[in-house]
Amino acid sequence: MSIIQVDDVWKRFRIPHQKRSTILEHVASLLAFEDKSYEEFWALKNIHFSLARGESLGIIGPNGSGKSTLLKLMARVMKPNKGTIETTGSIAPILELGVGFHGDLSVKENAEVYGIILGISRSHMKRLVDPIIQFASLEKFRDTRLKHLSSGMQIRLAFSIAIQTAADIFLVDEALAVGDMEFQQKCLEKFRELKKNKKSIVLVSHDLNLIENYCEKCLYLLNGETVVFGTTQDAIRHYLGNMKSGAQKTA
Repeated sequence: MSIIQVDDVWKRFRIPHQKRSTILEHVASLLAFEDKSYEEFWALKNIHFSLARGESLGIIGPNGSGKSTLLKLMARVMKPNKGTIETTGSIAPILELGVGFHGDLSVKENAEVYGIILGISRSHMKRLVDPIIQFASLEKFRDTRLKHLSSGMQIRLAFSIAIQTAADIFLVDEALAVGDMEFQQKCLEKFRELKKNKKSIVLVSHDLNLIENYCEKCLYLLNGETVVFGTTQDAIRHYLGNMKSGAQKTA
């Protein structure tokens, strides 16, 4: 039985031809009857794949290939313009800075709120706050407003909260890229623990060794389209081959 089923998924963004950053500029454009047309950009096109329970998936490709967009669709942060994404069980997203956090709340308060959003009971979350903050190495910043922390520190906090859940699927977007060696080793140990417990990890990363070590399946994206979906070794072989031949191009 599939824990993730993605069928014919497309995602479009509308890009305005002229950027207007102030109210005055918007008013001026209206008065001048300027062209307010938009360009359509398809970040993902015709994506199909399925993942069995307990399997993990790596998503690779150059910058701009649609990797993070696909992860957001699976996390239901955004909706596809076409197609369906079906998941079985609970999801713990560890995405980019700002998803699920509030800058004016403290580290402790964000941990409690985010944990409850992910399905941890309020009483249990209170007991988990100290281990979460310790895992993220943020003890000195416990009562600091989150907006005063670096993006790396915020990602560490998000990862630390998410791994405390009993989720079935963990969506991880370059979480290890922002941590030091000590934090990376702690994360890798957690990955091993999740794999041992038959949890599924969907991992976006430029670290091909990490993908190869923790993911049985791999999706190689280029310009929003699937180049390869299959074994990790096969997808990485095609990816490296295209890099050597100069075939990698981003939209």
